[in-house]
Amino acid sequence: MNYKLLEEILIKEKQPKYRLEQIKKAIYQNGISSFLEIKNISKELREILNTKIQILSFVPEKILISMDKKSVKALLKLKDGNFIETILISPKPGLWSVCVSSQVGCALNCRFCATGKMGFKRNLSAEEITDQILFWIQYLKIENSKLKIQNNISNIVFMGMGEPFLNYENVKQSLIDLTDKNLFCFGARSISVSTSGIMDKIKNFAKEFPQINLAISLHFADNEKRNKYMSINKQYDLRKIKQGIEKYFETTKRKIFIEYILLKDINDTKEDINKLLEYLKSIKNHYLLHVNLIRYNAIKSEFKASDYNKIQKIKNFLINKKISTTIRKSLGSEISGACGQLTYKN
Repeated sequence: MNYKLLEEILIKEKQPKYRLEQIKKAIYQNGISSFLEIKNISKELREILNTKIQILSFVPEKILISMDKKSVKALLKLKDGNFIETILISPKPGLWSVCVSSQVGCALNCRFCATGKMGFKRNLSAEEITDQILFWIQYLKIENSKLKIQNNISNIVFMGMGEPFLNYENVKQSLIDLTDKNLFCFGARSISVSTSGIMDKIKNFAKEFPQINLAISLHFADNEKRNKYMSINKQYDLRKIKQGIEKYFETTKRKIFIEYILLKDINDTKEDINKLLEYLKSIKNHYLLHVNLIRYNAIKSEFKASDYNKIQKIKNFLINKKISTTIRKSLGSEISGACGQLTYKN
């Protein structure tokens, strides 16, 4: 929601200053989806707001729910006719994480990612980013009412459509809004931002958001392969990523998550994993690294997923070599809502 426009309307209507905070609390924290539902303001003001401002900057076009009900994907139609997708997933009962998009499409065109095949359309505004959270707050409020339970959003991850650091200013404003105690009031450590390696923005991110989690989509520890499958490596290669990680550690003293999608016979061989180990060990303060192994989620491409036994062996190998490692639980693949599957061209 455009809360600055809301403030302008309230000033024009000669409303007391506290009215703004009342309305923001109702919308951002209580999940009110219509101004007409806000009972602690006058009926006249409710009707004025309802005609002059929209709470969401898009219209939900389609919602898909997985069979186990642990993943929900929403297709959202923006005001200019473009579409984005956002995902709500439940890794544990009662807890929900939101995967938000930061761009319409993506310019990086990583060969194993469905979003990259769309090409780049445009950046999302800060409002369009945070409205995805607002949408899911409203959705959970309705579901909680139906089921007589209390589910809340516990985490937010910028791992949807687009490269967040190529839309840095809007992502920055969205992070400010998400952690604002008078708006969404999320804790900084409950938010994670993932980048494919836009290293010139990591310095800014470390200074401006030292408590927000950073994830780097590495996927290859060999420049030749990373060049082939991730064109961003031609600008930000493994050496530059290493330098960026070390500077981040100097500034924040905080953990970085290394994302590694496992592609059968491409980056999961013994040679590949040894190169990964060597690369990680070469980073100063590498004990602050944590590797997330991700089983490839199928799209229509030439790639196949590594088998589960192999992924487990890779995890055990890295742990035995003193590299903190987990296998990320994949949710949402049956509704094309897992990592690397987001695209409105389903």
